[in-house]
Parts: sequence; C-alpha cells; structure tokens
Amino acid sequence: MRQKRAKAYRKLMALYSMSFGFRQPYQVLIDSEMCKMAISQNIDFVKQLGIVLQGMVKPMITQCCIHELYLQGKAQQPAVDLAKMFERRKCNHKEAIAGDDCVSSVIGDTNKHRYVVATQSQPLRVKLRSIPGVPILHVNRSVMILEPPSDTTLRAKALVESEALNPSTSEAAKLKAAAPAPPEPPKKRKGPKGPNPLSVKKKKKVADQQPATKSKDKDKGKAKATPKVIQSPAETNAVVGEKRKRGNDDEPVDGGREEKDAHSGRKRRRKRKGTTAAEPSDPPSIS
Repeated sequence: MRQKRAKAYRKLMALYSMSFGFRQPYQVLIDSEMCKMAISQNIDFVKQLGIVLQGMVKPMITQCCIHELYLQGKAQQPAVDLAKMFERRKCNHKEAIAGDDCVSSVIGDTNKHRYVVATQSQPLRVKLRSIPGVPILHVNRSVMILEPPSDTTLRAKALVESEALNPSTSEAAKLKAAAPAPPEPPKKRKGPKGPNPLSVKKKKKVADQQPATKSKDKDKGKAKATPKVIQSPAETNAVVGEKRKRGNDDEPVDGGREEKDAHSGRKRRRKRKGTTAAEPSDPPSIS
C-alpha cells in the first residue's frame, strides 16, 4: 500500500475510533459477493484486511450468506471453503434470506455492535451509506479500498463533538451536583500589621561599616589625612633612653669628642668619664 493511502486510512480509522467507539480487533462482516471476488482475484483476504484497517481484525460471516453460496453449486466451492474459515455471526433468521438483507438487518439503524462491512454489492453499499458510523470495504481490480466517510457519518461526528462541548441541561445539572463545593476563603486577620520585610533595612555590622565609610570618603575625595608629628632625634633619645641631659643651648656639659648622629647627621660631643670640659682661657696679655 502506498504511504499516502495508508495515512488517509489511518486518519479515517481514528475518526471512527474517537467518534463512534471502534476498537481492535475490528469486527469485519463479510458477504457472499466479497468471498467470490477474493477467490477470483487470488487475494490473501485476511492479510489485506489487516493492512487496510491497520490493526487486528476479526472476520465474520452470517449463516444466510453461506447458504447463498451453497445454492450456487460446486462452482463456488472455493468460496465456501474460504467462508468456513470465518467466525459465524448469528443472524437469528429461521429461514435463509438474501445476503444483502441479512447484512443490513445485522447492522440495524445505528450499527451499535460497530461492524466494518466488506461487500461487493452496490445496492447494499448505497444503503449502508445512509447509516452513520459504518466503514465500508470493497475490492477494485484486486486492490482493497476503504471508502471515505459518508455525509451522514460526518454529520453524526459533528453532533457528537458539539454534545461533548455543550452538554444538555440535565447533564449540566448532574455535573454541578457531582462537582465538589468550592472551599471557603480564609478569614482576614485583624490587628496591627508588622512592617514590610522588603522595606526594612538590615542592620549593618561594625566591621562592615569602616571599609564602607573609607571607600565612600575615598570616592568623594573628602578623606583628610591626619598630620604626622616629626620628632627630632634628641627628643626621640630622651623619650626612649632618658640617659643624657642637655642645657638650654643644646651643648654638652662635659667635654668630649665630636660624633655624628646617625639620625640627624649633626655632630655631637660625647661625654668622657673623669674629665671636665676646659674653660676657654683669656688671650695672653703682651706687656
């Protein structure tokens, strides 16, 4: 089967499944004319049914159709053997009637048992097109064809969809009664409300505040450096050691040798033990 035709048949069987409740295995009702056509065209009938309907099939035939083949003599013995392979469908006819009438009576007005009809009888096919939800199969030049849905079937499909979307008043009342009652809304709490947690600022830690202020002053250019007090080397030595004392003129009390201060670069006199500084003498007078 060609891919395009197989896709069309798949969509068609999906329509019958969704709108009319067809399920696998599909029950295929076969008449006597179809059995004769399958023998004349050398068709593997059951296999072709599965390919066209794209699923498992269950072929069936009525007792009236088999009796019709018996009446045609030994020439139709292969068709009779083929019909005996199918499942018998009870038609509840005490006396055998024509095959077309038997099939139409089994289908009824609504096809409540969901049969797929395989027939070569043109009058029977015309009659079945007026019944909604009846898939029809026939053979054309050794090719089995599934007919497109009739207008009656399409109207029944649209009616089923509209009923599903818009239920009747009685069904709507049942749905309302079965639906659970809506829960009561929660009561509002009375009393003072707390602040909005999104609008309340978080407390800043002390460790986090100092770098923030420094960075802020640095960005604004308002940071002021504290002036450093530079002490002289003499004051530094006085504070640290406190061993030597100087006079007002910053001169050594005792005589000593000159020594360069490593910090200031000035010369200073070093005190010697057991000696005193010599007082400058007056220049000698000339007599």
